[in-house]
Amino acid sequence: MDFLREIENELRPEITLPDFRAGDNVTVYYKIKEGNKERIQPFKGNVIQIRGKRGDIKATFTVRKVSNGIAVERIFPLYSPNIEKVEINKHGKVRRARLYYLRTAKGKAARIKERRVRK
Repeated sequence: MDFLREIENELRPEITLPDFRAGDNVTVYYKIKEGNKERIQPFKGNVIQIRGKRGDIKATFTVRKVSNGIAVERIFPLYSPNIEKVEINKHGKVRRARLYYLRTAKGKAARIKERRVRK
């Protein structure tokens, strides 16, 4: 088991992501390869959940946005080399770690209050 931990520590990239939580509104800049070209696509939405612990190579987070009335959820690996950067737009004030109730909420019920953060 120690051997597996050593391999995992070697594979773990040294990425410094901002400290975001469920309920925060973030923009994820993700690298996309199309043939021999590469571009960066921003994906802006609310973080619904963070799976796995920080520092775990398999940790992921889910971002949800509504575009033209159609909801889109995307799961990003937390330590993916394809993530260029993550910007926090707003800090959300929520009382749970998994915000699955946003999937059925419509209109004002789907809004998340803003949390004050000291710098």
